[in-house]
Amino acid sequence: MGLYDEFRFRPASWLPNCGLPLDELERIRNIRRDEMEYENENGFSVKVVLDPTLHMVQDMFYRILMSDIEDRPFSMICPNQWPAAYSSVANMLNRFNISARNVHAFAMDEWADEDGNVAPLTYGAGLGYSFLNHFYYRIREDLRPPLDHWHIHTNENSADGVYSQIIDDITGGGADVVYSATGWPGHTAFIDPGSPEFAAGSLEEFCSLGSRIVTEVPLTVCENSLFAPMGASGDVWAVPPKAATIGPRDIMHAKERVELHNFVNADGSSWQRMISRIELYGPVSKECPASIMRLGKGVCYVSEAIAKPFASWHDGITDAEL
Repeated sequence: MGLYDEFRFRPASWLPNCGLPLDELERIRNIRRDEMEYENENGFSVKVVLDPTLHMVQDMFYRILMSDIEDRPFSMICPNQWPAAYSSVANMLNRFNISARNVHAFAMDEWADEDGNVAPLTYGAGLGYSFLNHFYYRIREDLRPPLDHWHIHTNENSADGVYSQIIDDITGGGADVVYSATGWPGHTAFIDPGSPEFAAGSLEEFCSLGSRIVTEVPLTVCENSLFAPMGASGDVWAVPPKAATIGPRDIMHAKERVELHNFVNADGSSWQRMISRIELYGPVSKECPASIMRLGKGVCYVSEAIAKPFASWHDGITDAEL
């Protein structure tokens, strides 16, 4: 029995992907664990693993290691906040005396106020604050690169396309790798579906848009209220209303993509389980910005917890199921 058989309804009109046919939503919802892994024609693959974050840490450490051994530049766009992962990479660099001198790291995003002013580095919940203090400054001084190799969003680079151009200029056309994790509305960084600042007439135009200040959509505000920097308590009033972010252009220009789907609460609940499936098995579209990851080479590591089957209740629920 399908979700919509007993009580047929259209999802709320303000939701991204609300226009998908109900049978398409049902198909995506019911993707089985043994159907999840694939590699497409663009070299993008999905792999189900126990802990995607460990794979990101391993991947990042290896790329920095090789940049030291081969003495060549390495550039990466990094999501925030991942203090445990970044401090782990820094600790391994320190332990094994690996130099990060050739690394250029770019923070994906940063908070902004209602007028588009970017959060300063003194803001303790700031993404740039975490990126520097939990990553750059954890690397031993003799192993870390100059501070200007760790790039963050500021008021000075917040105009449309400026941060994207910095990435292209430093990397010669695009970062070596972009690390990311999709959000509740299907965003990468703050590239939100329905954001007026990312309005585009076609997918091709959308993919060409660069960095900018954007207005967060309601699901993004709700999602971020659940994370530790905002109190992990649903305090939506603690979440800034705007953000500085990379653009789809920066994802398309990157040589590789490494994505993590592993947000699960202690009780097993997760807001990411459905959007993970929409991104990876639904249509590539502006309605799910993270789906453009599938247009280039890369890998999405999906945790076993996110790959777990799920369904809504049918025919009522019993006391034992409550």
